[in-house]
Amino acid sequence: MSTPSLASARRIVIKTGSALVAQDGAPRRDWLAALAAGIAALRADGKQVLLVSSGAIALGRAALGRATPKRLEEKQAAAAYGQPLLINALAEAFAPHGVSVAQSLLTLDDTETRRRWLNARATLDAILTSGGLPAINENDTVATDEIRYGDNDRLAARVAQMVSADLLILLSDVDGLYTVDPNTDPNAEHIARLDAVTSEHEAMASGANAGAGVGSGGMATKLAAARIAHGAGCATLITDGRGADPLAGLQDEARGTWIIPSLTPDTARAAWLASHLKPEGTVKVDPGAAKALGEGASLLPVGITGVTGRFERGAAVDICGPDSAVLARGVTAYSAADIARIMGRRSDAVEALLGFKGRPAVVHRDDMVREPK
Repeated sequence: MSTPSLASARRIVIKTGSALVAQDGAPRRDWLAALAAGIAALRADGKQVLLVSSGAIALGRAALGRATPKRLEEKQAAAAYGQPLLINALAEAFAPHGVSVAQSLLTLDDTETRRRWLNARATLDAILTSGGLPAINENDTVATDEIRYGDNDRLAARVAQMVSADLLILLSDVDGLYTVDPNTDPNAEHIARLDAVTSEHEAMASGANAGAGVGSGGMATKLAAARIAHGAGCATLITDGRGADPLAGLQDEARGTWIIPSLTPDTARAAWLASHLKPEGTVKVDPGAAKALGEGASLLPVGITGVTGRFERGAAVDICGPDSAVLARGVTAYSAADIARIMGRRSDAVEALLGFKGRPAVVHRDDMVREPK
């Protein structure tokens, strides 16, 4: 795949770290204003943007009287104090552009458990559809050491995977990957492009980008994030975001390291659905629904004639035609019990039947891979 650019990207996840957002316990308002102007320009160009921003702990730690919280509960308390400050600073930065900022706090479970993944993705899609800017951070106040990312680089990559972004931009305090740590070795060589992240590249990342002293991430975590995005068909750009106008230079192919996947987000998702999900049940459809699925439609309740298996919302299911041949595999938005209650009925009848307003599709076409003919 040729090197992508901001011009070719449709959905972009931008991650910024604590050292860029905060300084001496206060928001860097001029820098945030410049970031907001750059993101507003991307949105005006028809692109959808999601922002993953660290900084809550950096902004809230002063309330604890500690320069650097050490224990988990201290970090969580600092995040509780700092998250409102972070969102307020972002809202202030984006207000001149008429962009509403929507706070979105996620945990590891939200991006790893299929049911919660569906909920989180639907919420982020709804924010984008309404014209808002999702401002995402890890929900530090409830996450434990065992169920947390610990850095927002990997969280940003999971978000990119979740929303099928085609570009992840990791704004850092270094302009990409070097063969050795550029802070200590003047002979370090910059690497402009990778087609995959290998153990050799991970060894190069040791020590690089570790000097800021505010955030928890380094070049190693950025490469780990790039691995996740790469598997999802999303390109990654690691670049220096410390400038007064952090996104302006990207239009002119600013210096950075691109990690380029061979797949697109759509083909990567199809491969994941086909190869990595074990079906927990079967949904049978009528001839009309079978024809519609073959033409790329979502599976609606009205076309379902039967359901087998015991599964919950977010499970993988096989979709079979009238002759029981498997037509597709997908992730269901309803449990087996709920499908049994709404099958054969129109989508507008779901709320009356179930007592809640569900999604129109039982399996959305974006969560489905069709069997080759």
